[in-house]
Amino acid sequence: MKRLVIGIIAHVDSGKTTLSEAFLYNSGAIQKLGRVDRRDAFFDTDTIERDRGITIFSKQAELKFGNTEITLLDTPGHVDFTAETERTLRVLDYAILVVSGTEGVQSHTETLWKLLEHYGVPAFIFVNKTDLQAFDKEAVLSQLRQRLSEGCLDFEKRDDTFFENAAMADEALLEEYTLTDSISDDSLRTAVLSRKLFPCSFGSALKNEGVCEFMEFFDYFTCEKSYPDTLGGRIYKISEDEKGNRLTFLKITGGVLRSKNVLDINGRNEKVNEIRIYSGNKFISVPEASAGHICAVTGLASALPGDGIGSEKTDNVLVSEPVFTYAVRLEEGTDINYALTIFRKLEQEETQMHVTFNEHLQKINVQIMGEIQLEVLKRVLSDRFELEVEFEHGSIIYKETICDTFEGVGHYEPLRHYSEVHLVLSPGERGSGLVFSSECSENELNRNWQRLVMTHLAEKAHLGVLIGAPITDIKITLVSGCAHNKHTEGGDFRQATYRAVRQGLMQALKSNKCQLLEPWYSFTLELPLESVGRAMTDLSQMSAKYEMGESRGETTVITGTAPVTSLRDYNKQVISYTHGKGKFSFNYDGYAECMNSDEIISEKNYDPESDIMNTADSVFCANGGGFLVKWNDVLNYMHLPLLKDKKEEVYEPVTVVRKKNYESMIADEEELMRIFEATYGKIKRRTPDRLHTPKEKKPVSSNKKARSVPDGPVYLLIDGYNIIFAWDDLKAIAEKNIDLARTLLISRVCNYQSMRKCNVIIVFDAYKVKGGQCKVEKVHGISVIYTKEAETADQYIEKTAMELSKNYRVKVATSDGLIQIIIFGNGAVRVTPRELRDDIDLAEKEMREFISQNNDNSKTTLSQINAIKSGED
Repeated sequence: MKRLVIGIIAHVDSGKTTLSEAFLYNSGAIQKLGRVDRRDAFFDTDTIERDRGITIFSKQAELKFGNTEITLLDTPGHVDFTAETERTLRVLDYAILVVSGTEGVQSHTETLWKLLEHYGVPAFIFVNKTDLQAFDKEAVLSQLRQRLSEGCLDFEKRDDTFFENAAMADEALLEEYTLTDSISDDSLRTAVLSRKLFPCSFGSALKNEGVCEFMEFFDYFTCEKSYPDTLGGRIYKISEDEKGNRLTFLKITGGVLRSKNVLDINGRNEKVNEIRIYSGNKFISVPEASAGHICAVTGLASALPGDGIGSEKTDNVLVSEPVFTYAVRLEEGTDINYALTIFRKLEQEETQMHVTFNEHLQKINVQIMGEIQLEVLKRVLSDRFELEVEFEHGSIIYKETICDTFEGVGHYEPLRHYSEVHLVLSPGERGSGLVFSSECSENELNRNWQRLVMTHLAEKAHLGVLIGAPITDIKITLVSGCAHNKHTEGGDFRQATYRAVRQGLMQALKSNKCQLLEPWYSFTLELPLESVGRAMTDLSQMSAKYEMGESRGETTVITGTAPVTSLRDYNKQVISYTHGKGKFSFNYDGYAECMNSDEIISEKNYDPESDIMNTADSVFCANGGGFLVKWNDVLNYMHLPLLKDKKEEVYEPVTVVRKKNYESMIADEEELMRIFEATYGKIKRRTPDRLHTPKEKKPVSSNKKARSVPDGPVYLLIDGYNIIFAWDDLKAIAEKNIDLARTLLISRVCNYQSMRKCNVIIVFDAYKVKGGQCKVEKVHGISVIYTKEAETADQYIEKTAMELSKNYRVKVATSDGLIQIIIFGNGAVRVTPRELRDDIDLAEKEMREFISQNNDNSKTTLSQINAIKSGED
């Protein structure tokens, strides 16, 4: 039998789930036809779906019909859940597009059709609701051919007219028809597979009319896909079962996946614990799944939708994207770190729901498609996690781009570091996003450094300079760069790359070549003739671009595009002024120029030069010390020529000469030592055996006195939650049990304190606790602090570090960049989470060796005692 994965997609309320129900019933997979309005449909297993009467989460069912084994995937039809549908399209062999016989092709229908074209999925069309009086077969078929494709043909009636129309869809079909006056079924089957023809069928899913006939010719005109022997798979969905186990849904695209297989997931080796084949909310466990199957596996902790396994490449980019951002308002007393953990977990399941966290304001923000998705999110948080939240009024997600080409320069050269990067920023096609490439010679910059620059370009959400919104539709090309053989580290190129992008954007801002973009919707407005004038006036005021469509009796259709901010609540107005006779549907149509950019820029009041986390300035070095150079003066200090100043015949020699000249200027360690001693005097080094012997301090003869390092004990301040969420193992535990993660961190630090002989203070945020007082606990000799109401861990650490550093040596462990800068200015030593983890691991290793050595010594002593006793006897 053939094996196919098919998906049923449609505009909401077209009868998609009802058709899926008829498929299952006719194949014998279920014994009774369910209905959405009765809340007993096979696929609507979630209580939220049953309450709302719409499909929200894609689900699967296994069935057999004719000569085909089918995995049927039911997808959401509402525009807010387009991302869920789009991820499913990536794993389909064929799609069935359901079109309402009374509504015809709607705006979201066209969007789904574009997605099918984008992913190259062959499609069959089922025109539903043909039992209703308003249905006009010829009108619907004509609309399908005009708005979707000329290849949409009625396969139920394969006569001379059918073959003539089919022949016009492809040259091979035309040649065959010319020679034989007909087209073979094999040729039609191939044309369907190659998306030249799109078979159409008509019926009523609710009454199960025409469904069997459609299933028969679907079985007849489909082909099984061939797969390679090498293991491959495409992940398209993440969810949980009723026991909280993480489920990773994927299609096997090659070879055989077996239970206990170890897979490389995002650079980590993870083992498949169990393979499940789901049908509805029930499943069977199988030892293996072969190519062409859809399965769910447990054990993959870091997999995300879009990830590839084995021979499949990862592709997480979707056409659809969120256009609204909402701030989360938590109930009083809710731990914000716990809430953030839950939102991060849901973000993995719904990758288009972007979650951001403002550490300064302690605010969680979510970016989603619309208000229906927002309502569902609130329900999921309440039902699954017992987390009650509200959302503040959503705002539009703006983006920025440029209108001309600029070369950005980034230079990073504090003492014993060096890197320089030149990037050309040029405008891209609308909707292209960010595109990265390299045209840099490997004689100038090693390939490994170039790859590192490409990685740093892709890893960051680069912000624009108009309002600090993400940039898009820009091609960024690496044209030159420079490294130092001795002093360059990987992190240096990160700094230089970020600064180069920002410096190029600042040049664009100075030249008035930056552009603000806003999301637009494509819309379809159906309304009675008497309301057309009102609608045209509204659309003109919205800056919409529209055109009059065909008339359907007393109804006029207007289609076009308009800014999201204008159409946001327009549906309510349409219902009001048409007295319920009008229909308004819309769909995401990408980003375009903002109609009121001056107003938005003035409202945001963003100062790009004050954004120290996204600086355009560079760091250079002279006389053994680094100094800051403003972005508009970098071209006077850079070490490589601009692209426009390079001459092809002398390009490489000039670069090499300048690089060598620069390297000869860099002071090596001996020269730096001579500079230091000439300034501050000869350094007298202590021998190891005198290292800890205190000596009488001699008065400093110089008038300039440096602050001495305190001789007292060392204090280590740890930002508790910051470290927990910076360590992968503790972060994974915290997602399930934050108390356990705290206990494990405290336990590990206790052992560390005993080995390093230091005083440890762990600080945890408790500023959200109403009326809370600062709480200090002693746990196995270390101090555990819970901050008081309205006081964050950052504030407590800053205050404590400042006070302790007057008399003691102080170290602070945190990944917060701002806190690191502040405590460094107070004389404390910065420790990153990675450095703390490495030192703790080393201390634990030393402890195990010490215990092992003592055990060996104890055994030797006991043997000697026994020997002496034996001699005495």
